[in-house]
Amino acid sequence: MAKFTFNMPDIGEGIAEAEIVQWHKQVGDTVQEDEEFVDMMTDKATVPMESPVNGKILEIAGGEGDMVSIGSMLVVIDVEGEVPDEVAEENDAAAEATPAPAPKDEEVEERIEVENPDPSDADDAMAADPSPPPAPSPTPAPKPEAKADTKVLATPAVRKRAKDLGVDLAQVKPAEDGRVRHGDLDQFLSYNSGYGSAAPTREDEEKKVIGMRRRIAENMAASKRNIPHFSYVEEVDVTDLEELRAQLNANRGDKPKLTILPMLITAICKTLPDFPMINARYDDEAGVVTRYGAVHMGMAAQTDAGLMVPVIKNAQAQNLWQLANEISRLADAARNGTAKSEEMQGGTLTVTSLGPLGGVATTPVINRPEVAIIGPNRIIERPMYVIGSDGAERIEKRKLMNISISCDHRVVDGWDAASFVQALKKLLEAPALILVS
Repeated sequence: MAKFTFNMPDIGEGIAEAEIVQWHKQVGDTVQEDEEFVDMMTDKATVPMESPVNGKILEIAGGEGDMVSIGSMLVVIDVEGEVPDEVAEENDAAAEATPAPAPKDEEVEERIEVENPDPSDADDAMAADPSPPPAPSPTPAPKPEAKADTKVLATPAVRKRAKDLGVDLAQVKPAEDGRVRHGDLDQFLSYNSGYGSAAPTREDEEKKVIGMRRRIAENMAASKRNIPHFSYVEEVDVTDLEELRAQLNANRGDKPKLTILPMLITAICKTLPDFPMINARYDDEAGVVTRYGAVHMGMAAQTDAGLMVPVIKNAQAQNLWQLANEISRLADAARNGTAKSEEMQGGTLTVTSLGPLGGVATTPVINRPEVAIIGPNRIIERPMYVIGSDGAERIEKRKLMNISISCDHRVVDGWDAASFVQALKKLLEAPALILVS
């Protein structure tokens, strides 16, 4: 028997560390060669680690949510027999993996200033803004004892309402004439919000932020911290677009059913050549903006693990049906955890949609280092004025949808964003042009 220390390997994404998401084996468990024993998360994907040997686990690097540096110990295994030379050599190479480059001088200085603040600054802050001690948690008022309300003056409607709410009218302060009215009952309820409540009080719950949830939190915080966002919203009449979609679906044969998303992506791809600043990425460290000719469309997808953004590569080269297939395939892969690392990288522009929950307008957060994100909102029907072919104005029921866009103001001006959305609007309101090559 020999002890074998399995070091965290360099998994080829230029990362310095990975997060422990889930242990499939614990100390004392046996593990077989090529058996998955832990899932590790990088910036882009979850990667299962497989044991190169047979044996019994003696030690593990940490718990779920802990970070493990490339080249450091991940697990110690009591091996059955000798460790093969090729396994030992590969593991030694992992231990010698080069760490990520050190932070820049200004980053180190900023970190030192935060971690070692000037004591005088703290004293001044305390003197200038003394914080009062936290107020004690209020003790819930005891529920008043029920008393017969037969002598309370109130109309039958007020009595019925009080009964339905579980309120004893004897506890309600009446008006000057001694009669309890709806307003008196409302005032009682406003001061006794828990009285008669049907919803039970839930216990406080603490949940460690790990895995995809932590990655989302880090990415969103970095995006809002580094990118000066601005948003623009425009209303689009999609009545004709929806009619076209219904016609295409009615004659689709064995093709996938079209949602509005592939039609929107096609329209975006046709609009982008005149607005290259939208389909871009900004390397703020190098001070370089890359404007892309191809459209690699990120597609925000909600999963049980959190929000993921698989990428439709070369969306501009695909027709509506191909886009519908790719949207369905990538969404399924994201939800069941089978999306490949390369399918989660390389986006140049992102579309995010909440479907029927889309709301009236959204202000989505940019998927850094992209410079824009587009959010279609819920389609609603409402009357609006239209001008007929005879020039007469009339009221019709139309299907309307707001389109929101958030942009990086370092790269995209407000005029650019507004002009892009207006051009997109014209195309969506004349949807036959979407099918023209």
